[in-house]
Amino acid sequence: QVQLVESGGGLVQPGGSLRLSCAASGSSFSINTMGWYRQPPGKQREFIARIMRGSITNYADSMKGRFTISRDNTKNTVYLQMNSLKPEDTAVYYCHTEALVSGTVRSYWGRGTQVTVSS
Repeated sequence: QVQLVESGGGLVQPGGSLRLSCAASGSSFSINTMGWYRQPPGKQREFIARIMRGSITNYADSMKGRFTISRDNTKNTVYLQMNSLKPEDTAVYYCHTEALVSGTVRSYWGRGTQVTVSS
């Protein structure tokens, strides 16, 4: 099993920045990809970005430019730097990973962290 714990959410003014973190823990696992999704109020969960082995990144087109994903393999932690935040960025942000556990690739989600962009 892999547990994901997000942190770094909160209330920020429009134009501000936040950095989200997500740490993976467990036993006998190897991370393949780590990524971020978000779910705005009343809407479906949407993909933001993922980072794969070798630090290869993939972004949703609408997220390019203001959001940057990075990863610390030594800490099994993924980060999401969010700049120039807008009220429409308000959402619950979820961490996701695909990890190799007991020879099988499994998908795990964190519980989410709330980001609210408001003046």
